[in-house]
Amino acid sequence: MRKDEAGVDSNRSMTGRIGRIFDCFGPGDRSLSVREIARRSSLPPATASRIINDLIDEKLLTRTSDNRVTLGVRLFELGQLVPLHRTLREIALSYMEDLREASHQTVHLAILDGSEVLYVAILGARGPKLPSRVGGRMPPNCTGVGKAILAFSHSKIVDELLSQALVAKTSRSIVDPAAFKLELLKIKQRGVAFDHEESGVGVTCVAAPIMRGDYAVAGLSITGNTNKLNPELFESAVRTVARSISRSLAEIPTPTFARLDQQI
Repeated sequence: MRKDEAGVDSNRSMTGRIGRIFDCFGPGDRSLSVREIARRSSLPPATASRIINDLIDEKLLTRTSDNRVTLGVRLFELGQLVPLHRTLREIALSYMEDLREASHQTVHLAILDGSEVLYVAILGARGPKLPSRVGGRMPPNCTGVGKAILAFSHSKIVDELLSQALVAKTSRSIVDPAAFKLELLKIKQRGVAFDHEESGVGVTCVAAPIMRGDYAVAGLSITGNTNKLNPELFESAVRTVARSISRSLAEIPTPTFARLDQQI
Protein backbone atom coordinates (compact mmCIF):
# COMPACT_ATOMS: atom_id res chain seq x y z
CA MET A 1 0.00 0.00 0.00
CA ARG A 2 1.34 3.46 -0.89
CA LYS A 3 2.35 5.80 1.90
CA ASP A 4 2.72 9.57 2.00
CA GLU A 5 5.79 11.45 3.22
CA ALA A 6 4.81 11.01 6.85
CA GLY A 7 4.62 7.23 6.42
CA VAL A 8 0.84 7.16 6.78
CA ASP A 9 -1.19 4.86 4.54
CA SER A 10 -2.42 7.05 1.67
CA ASN A 11 -5.96 5.65 1.74
CA ARG A 12 -6.29 6.23 5.46
CA SER A 13 -4.81 9.71 5.11
CA MET A 14 -7.32 10.56 2.38
CA THR A 15 -10.19 9.27 4.50
CA GLY A 16 -9.06 11.49 7.34
CA ARG A 17 -8.90 14.52 5.05
CA ILE A 18 -12.40 13.87 3.75
CA GLY A 19 -13.65 13.59 7.32
CA ARG A 20 -12.02 16.90 8.21
CA ILE A 21 -13.83 18.57 5.31
CA PHE A 22 -17.23 17.25 6.42
CA ASP A 23 -16.44 18.33 10.00
CA CYS A 24 -16.14 21.92 8.78
CA PHE A 25 -19.92 22.18 8.47
CA GLY A 26 -21.60 23.23 11.69
CA PRO A 27 -25.29 23.69 12.61
CA GLY A 28 -25.38 27.28 11.33
CA ASP A 29 -23.48 26.68 8.08
CA ARG A 30 -25.74 26.49 5.04
CA SER A 31 -22.74 26.92 2.75
CA LEU A 32 -19.00 27.55 2.98
CA SER A 33 -16.39 28.91 0.62
CA VAL A 34 -13.50 26.68 -0.44
CA ARG A 35 -11.15 29.05 1.38
CA GLU A 36 -13.15 28.73 4.60
CA ILE A 37 -13.16 24.94 4.33
CA ALA A 38 -9.40 24.92 3.82
CA ARG A 39 -8.94 27.14 6.88
CA ARG A 40 -11.23 25.14 9.15
CA SER A 41 -9.82 21.79 8.05
CA SER A 42 -6.18 23.00 8.21
CA LEU A 43 -5.66 21.58 4.72
CA PRO A 44 -3.64 23.34 2.01
CA PRO A 45 -6.07 25.24 -0.26
CA ALA A 46 -5.07 23.21 -3.32
CA THR A 47 -5.62 19.93 -1.46
CA ALA A 48 -8.97 21.06 -0.08
CA SER A 49 -10.10 22.24 -3.52
CA ARG A 50 -9.14 18.94 -5.15
CA ILE A 51 -10.96 16.82 -2.56
CA ILE A 52 -14.00 19.11 -2.68
CA ASN A 53 -14.21 18.72 -6.47
CA ASP A 54 -14.06 14.92 -6.10
CA LEU A 55 -16.82 14.97 -3.48
CA ILE A 56 -18.95 17.18 -5.71
CA ASP A 57 -18.54 14.65 -8.53
CA GLU A 58 -19.87 11.97 -6.14
CA LYS A 59 -22.79 14.24 -5.04
CA LEU A 60 -21.53 14.21 -1.46
CA LEU A 61 -21.07 17.98 -1.74
CA THR A 62 -22.84 20.50 -3.96
CA ARG A 63 -21.54 23.73 -5.48
CA THR A 64 -23.92 26.70 -5.31
CA SER A 65 -24.46 29.34 -7.98
CA ASP A 66 -22.19 31.75 -6.10
CA ASN A 67 -19.35 29.17 -6.05
CA ARG A 68 -19.83 28.13 -2.44
CA VAL A 69 -20.17 24.55 -1.15
CA THR A 70 -23.02 22.78 0.66
CA LEU A 71 -23.52 19.22 1.88
CA GLY A 72 -24.86 17.03 -0.91
CA VAL A 73 -28.16 15.22 -1.12
CA ARG A 74 -26.40 11.86 -1.31
CA LEU A 75 -25.31 12.25 2.30
CA PHE A 76 -28.97 12.45 3.30
CA GLU A 77 -29.79 9.42 1.16
CA LEU A 78 -26.99 7.40 2.73
CA GLY A 79 -28.03 8.50 6.20
CA GLN A 80 -31.48 7.03 5.68
CA LEU A 81 -29.88 3.62 5.08
CA VAL A 82 -28.11 3.39 8.45
CA PRO A 83 -29.88 0.43 10.13
CA LEU A 84 -29.92 1.90 13.62
CA HIS A 85 -31.37 5.25 12.61
CA ARG A 86 -33.93 3.76 10.25
CA THR A 87 -35.06 1.03 12.63
CA LEU A 88 -35.35 3.33 15.61
CA ARG A 89 -37.32 5.95 13.71
CA GLU A 90 -39.66 3.43 12.10
CA ILE A 91 -40.52 1.90 15.45
CA ALA A 92 -40.44 5.01 17.61
CA LEU A 93 -42.24 7.63 15.52
CA SER A 94 -45.81 6.54 16.23
CA TYR A 95 -45.05 6.35 19.95
CA MET A 96 -43.38 9.76 19.78
CA GLU A 97 -46.42 11.26 18.05
CA ASP A 98 -48.70 9.96 20.82
CA LEU A 99 -46.35 11.35 23.45
CA ARG A 100 -46.28 14.76 21.78
CA GLU A 101 -50.08 14.84 21.56
CA ALA A 102 -50.39 13.92 25.23
CA SER A 103 -47.78 16.40 26.48
CA HIS A 104 -47.90 19.19 23.86
CA GLN A 105 -44.11 19.30 24.22
CA THR A 106 -41.15 18.46 21.98
CA VAL A 107 -40.19 14.78 21.89
CA HIS A 108 -36.60 13.69 21.20
CA LEU A 109 -35.08 10.40 20.12
CA ALA A 110 -31.31 10.17 20.42
CA ILE A 111 -28.43 7.71 20.50
CA LEU A 112 -24.94 7.81 21.96
CA ASP A 113 -22.33 8.15 19.21
CA GLY A 114 -18.86 8.07 20.70
CA SER A 115 -18.69 10.77 23.34
CA GLU A 116 -21.71 12.70 22.03
CA VAL A 117 -25.47 12.43 21.89
CA LEU A 118 -26.76 12.28 18.32
CA TYR A 119 -30.40 13.26 17.71
CA VAL A 120 -32.04 10.96 15.15
CA ALA A 121 -35.66 12.20 15.39
CA ILE A 122 -37.40 15.23 16.87
CA LEU A 123 -41.13 15.96 16.91
CA GLY A 124 -41.44 19.64 17.68
CA ALA A 125 -44.07 21.58 19.56
CA ARG A 126 -44.62 25.19 20.52
CA GLY A 127 -42.11 26.32 23.08
CA PRO A 128 -38.60 27.72 23.50
CA LYS A 129 -35.94 27.43 20.85
CA LEU A 130 -34.11 24.26 21.79
CA PRO A 131 -30.37 23.57 21.40
CA SER A 132 -31.14 20.28 19.62
CA ARG A 133 -31.74 19.45 15.95
CA VAL A 134 -31.97 16.25 13.91
CA GLY A 135 -28.42 15.21 13.14
CA GLY A 136 -27.14 17.55 15.83
CA ARG A 137 -24.87 16.56 18.68
CA MET A 138 -24.65 17.48 22.36
CA PRO A 139 -22.45 16.46 25.30
CA PRO A 140 -24.28 13.54 26.95
CA ASN A 141 -23.67 14.82 30.48
CA CYS A 142 -25.74 17.93 29.66
CA THR A 143 -28.84 16.18 28.30
CA GLY A 144 -31.59 14.04 29.73
CA VAL A 145 -31.33 11.53 26.89
CA GLY A 146 -27.56 11.33 27.27
CA LYS A 147 -27.73 10.71 30.99
CA ALA A 148 -30.52 8.14 30.55
CA ILE A 149 -28.43 6.22 28.02
CA LEU A 150 -25.24 6.36 30.07
CA ALA A 151 -26.97 5.20 33.26
CA PHE A 152 -27.84 1.96 31.47
CA SER A 153 -24.64 1.58 29.43
CA HIS A 154 -21.64 -0.67 30.03
CA SER A 155 -19.28 0.74 32.64
CA LYS A 156 -16.48 0.92 30.05
CA ILE A 157 -18.48 3.46 28.04
CA VAL A 158 -19.00 5.64 31.11
CA ASP A 159 -15.34 5.32 32.15
CA GLU A 160 -14.20 6.30 28.67
CA LEU A 161 -16.38 9.41 28.76
CA LEU A 162 -15.16 10.36 32.24
CA SER A 163 -11.53 9.97 31.16
CA GLN A 164 -12.07 13.24 29.29
CA ALA A 165 -13.07 16.61 30.69
CA LEU A 166 -16.86 16.87 30.80
CA VAL A 167 -18.29 19.76 28.78
CA ALA A 168 -20.55 22.39 30.35
CA LYS A 169 -23.32 24.04 28.31
CA THR A 170 -24.69 26.08 31.24
CA SER A 171 -23.73 26.75 34.84
CA ARG A 172 -26.00 23.85 35.86
CA SER A 173 -24.20 21.23 33.74
CA ILE A 174 -22.59 18.47 35.81
CA VAL A 175 -18.87 18.36 35.04
CA ASP A 176 -17.44 16.77 38.19
CA PRO A 177 -16.87 13.02 37.50
CA ALA A 178 -17.82 11.91 41.01
CA ALA A 179 -21.00 13.97 40.98
CA PHE A 180 -21.87 12.67 37.52
CA LYS A 181 -21.42 9.03 38.60
CA LEU A 182 -23.74 9.69 41.53
CA GLU A 183 -26.26 11.25 39.11
CA LEU A 184 -26.14 8.12 36.92
CA LEU A 185 -26.73 5.90 39.95
CA LYS A 186 -29.84 7.89 40.87
CA ILE A 187 -31.09 7.66 37.28
CA LYS A 188 -30.63 3.89 37.22
CA GLN A 189 -32.61 3.56 40.45
CA ARG A 190 -35.43 5.83 39.27
CA GLY A 191 -35.52 4.75 35.62
CA VAL A 192 -35.60 8.30 34.23
CA ALA A 193 -33.22 11.25 33.88
CA PHE A 194 -33.90 14.96 34.13
CA ASP A 195 -32.32 17.99 32.50
CA HIS A 196 -32.84 21.08 34.65
CA GLU A 197 -31.38 23.80 32.44
CA GLU A 198 -28.21 21.77 31.91
CA SER A 199 -28.35 21.80 28.11
CA GLY A 200 -29.74 25.31 27.76
CA VAL A 201 -31.08 28.12 29.91
CA GLY A 202 -34.87 27.91 30.19
CA VAL A 203 -34.98 24.28 28.99
CA THR A 204 -36.02 21.24 31.02
CA CYS A 205 -36.77 17.63 30.13
CA VAL A 206 -37.45 14.13 31.38
CA ALA A 207 -35.88 11.18 29.56
CA ALA A 208 -35.88 7.39 29.71
CA PRO A 209 -33.62 4.74 28.16
CA ILE A 210 -34.65 2.55 25.26
CA MET A 211 -33.19 -0.85 26.02
CA ARG A 212 -31.94 -3.80 24.04
CA GLY A 213 -31.16 -6.56 26.46
CA ASP A 214 -29.27 -5.21 29.46
CA TYR A 215 -28.07 -1.99 27.85
CA ALA A 216 -29.53 1.23 26.52
CA VAL A 217 -29.36 1.77 22.77
CA ALA A 218 -31.18 5.11 22.70
CA GLY A 219 -32.95 7.68 24.80
CA LEU A 220 -36.43 9.23 24.59
CA SER A 221 -37.37 12.56 26.15
CA ILE A 222 -40.05 15.21 26.54
CA THR A 223 -38.56 18.72 26.50
CA GLY A 224 -40.09 22.11 27.13
CA ASN A 225 -39.87 25.52 28.77
CA THR A 226 -38.78 25.46 32.41
CA ASN A 227 -41.56 27.87 33.33
CA LYS A 228 -44.28 25.78 31.68
CA LEU A 229 -43.21 22.14 31.89
CA ASN A 230 -43.06 20.13 35.11
CA PRO A 231 -41.03 17.13 33.88
CA GLU A 232 -41.93 15.01 36.90
CA LEU A 233 -45.56 14.96 35.72
CA PHE A 234 -44.53 13.06 32.58
CA GLU A 235 -42.05 10.72 34.24
CA SER A 236 -44.36 7.72 34.07
CA ALA A 237 -45.46 8.42 30.48
CA VAL A 238 -41.92 8.71 29.13
CA ARG A 239 -40.80 5.59 30.97
CA THR A 240 -43.80 3.61 29.70
CA VAL A 241 -43.32 4.68 26.07
CA ALA A 242 -39.58 3.92 26.22
CA ARG A 243 -40.38 0.43 27.48
CA SER A 244 -42.89 -0.09 24.67
CA ILE A 245 -40.26 0.86 22.08
CA SER A 246 -37.76 -1.45 23.83
CA ARG A 247 -40.19 -4.38 23.54
CA SER A 248 -40.62 -3.69 19.82
CA LEU A 249 -36.85 -3.56 19.33
CA ALA A 250 -36.49 -6.91 21.09
CA GLU A 251 -38.39 -8.53 18.22
CA ILE A 252 -35.80 -7.42 15.64
CA PRO A 253 -33.06 -9.95 14.72
CA THR A 254 -29.70 -9.04 16.23
CA PRO A 255 -27.80 -8.62 12.90
CA THR A 256 -30.29 -5.94 11.85
CA PHE A 257 -29.58 -3.81 14.86
CA ALA A 258 -26.33 -1.92 14.74
CA ARG A 259 -25.72 -0.77 18.30
CA LEU A 260 -24.35 -4.03 19.72
CA ASP A 261 -21.05 -2.38 20.69
CA GLN A 262 -22.83 -1.31 23.89
CA GLN A 263 -22.66 -4.96 24.90
CA ILE A 264 -18.88 -5.14 25.39
